[in-house]
Amino acid sequence: MRVLFDTNVLASAFTSSGLCHLAYERAIIRADLITAPRLLDELQRTLANKMKIEVGLAGEIRAELETELEIIEPEALPEPICRDKDDDWVLATALAGKAGIIVSGDKDLLTLKEFGGIKILTPRQFVELINAQK
Repeated sequence: MRVLFDTNVLASAFTSSGLCHLAYERAIIRADLITAPRLLDELQRTLANKMKIEVGLAGEIRAELETELEIIEPEALPEPICRDKDDDWVLATALAGKAGIIVSGDKDLLTLKEFGGIKILTPRQFVELINAQK
């Protein structure tokens, strides 16, 4: 199973011990995780600016993810899908990386439910899916 975690879920996974953290822990063990440099840039900014993580620590988290996740270099989608262009990069990365699932807390993405055969799930839905596959 190939999975892409949206920036909001990864940021929560590294700053709290809740559902996003659990989803990430399960995914690291049971899935192939993908991301893109653009998404890692967004994550690093989010951790430092919004989550108030020390800049050096945000860089260390990014470096760790670069070794644990497969890095995809997607091309832009031919036409916009979401109103937020960053969400389109999530979709483009998932398509280019042949993901089966996107895990997100973003309502604009979750409203789609599926894109190009890729399921778009909340962290809770993802954990339930992983748990059901035991």
